Amino acid sequence: MDTAINETNNLLLLATGFGMIIVLMLLIIVARVHALIALILVSLLTALLTGINPANVLSVMMSGFGSTLAAVALLVGLGGMIGKILETSGGADVLAERMINLFGLQRAPLALGITSLLFGFPIFFDAGLIVMMPILLSVARRLQQSTLVTVLPAAGAFAVMHAFVPPHPGPVAAADLLGANIGLLLLVGTVIAVPTWFLGSYLYGLYAGKRFDVPLPQWFIQSEASQSTSVHRPSFRRVLGILLLPFGLICFDTVINTLQVAGIVTADSALLDSFRLIGKTPVALLFTLLFAFYLLRHQFSRKQYEVMCNDALGPLCAVILVTGAGGMFGGVLRAAGIGDAFAQLLVDTGLPVIVAAFVMSVCLRVAQGSATVALTTTAALMAPVVSQLTGLSAVDLCCIVIAIAGGATVLSHVNDSGFWLVSGLLEIDEKTTLKTWTVMETLLGSIAFVLALCVSWLF
Repeated sequence: MDTAINETNNLLLLATGFGMIIVLMLLIIVARVHALIALILVSLLTALLTGINPANVLSVMMSGFGSTLAAVALLVGLGGMIGKILETSGGADVLAERMINLFGLQRAPLALGITSLLFGFPIFFDAGLIVMMPILLSVARRLQQSTLVTVLPAAGAFAVMHAFVPPHPGPVAAADLLGANIGLLLLVGTVIAVPTWFLGSYLYGLYAGKRFDVPLPQWFIQSEASQSTSVHRPSFRRVLGILLLPFGLICFDTVINTLQVAGIVTADSALLDSFRLIGKTPVALLFTLLFAFYLLRHQFSRKQYEVMCNDALGPLCAVILVTGAGGMFGGVLRAAGIGDAFAQLLVDTGLPVIVAAFVMSVCLRVAQGSATVALTTTAALMAPVVSQLTGLSAVDLCCIVIAIAGGATVLSHVNDSGFWLVSGLLEIDEKTTLKTWTVMETLLGSIAFVLALCVSWLF
């Protein structure tokens, strides 16, 4: 009798949870309610409908919201400021020119793609693509080929870095919800992002450029004559140093932790703990930002630094708040027991957790468009499943995060802002955007999932 009652309760919780997800999608897609408002409203309704004591509803919501912000806000803010300084200083131009000189004009798409991978570590997809677009189109004009040949490899590079690599908000929030190590996720995410980009973006970009002849957009032709290049730009070494420093610092934490777990070095050591502190992602990004201030001190005044940091934080507020609201919804799902009910359902079906994570993320991505919402919601639903499983290694947790991010990348279409950004910048119609950008995004997400599955199986 008790078993039957529990099964009935689980079914009711699942029905409520999935019903609220549908309501969330309808609010965002049909009613055009902002994702932040929709997530707060749905979190409140879910808490009340699942029987959480009204006196505890607000504390449950704030707990999920606050814990997610604690993990995301500093990383996103510091990363955004580093990206803004590199953008304003002309760092993207410097990297692109050096890469083209190194690889040659005929291999410019490869050079620009690698440049975008490096530049995509601290800067978000939208900002990075907008900054690089004039460079991409200028090279396409010199090559006398379709703009897709240069644009898609670079856009794909920004997309994979934004989806799979901290300090971007999606992977950071998912890692926090699932308990994955951020430093290890940085390494695993980078290892998976690079071949994913090469196969799904660079090679596909070359193919799409031959199949679709997309001319230079009119806005670029009209503005090209008025563009001027600043002589005050950082050197290639300085730009590369700023981009690579956080990777090196974060390796302190990851490598030392691995050596301690393996028993190779002493677990309790004040010196090693100090090195691990330097390698913590927020501290590493803070040191990188200060390092950038120092290297570019002759290019900007203190007042200009202040203005740039303020300009960087403004657009990030919406991203941070939406991510926090996604964590709020996840906290309500966990407190209501919906996550546990979903975990039991997956156990009963026998579907591997990494596959279930990918499939659910795909469904949410296709339905409502936002990769961040898909990432945080899926991670919140999968968190109780992951916590109940034994034998999952730190690498397995990172692979599950990558699988969720892969699902949140595929099938970008008309409800995704990235779809319209690419369509608008290249001045191409929706049909062509679906045949090019959407196909590339689907390849990226699918390839990343397959690679994550292989890494999880091997390690």
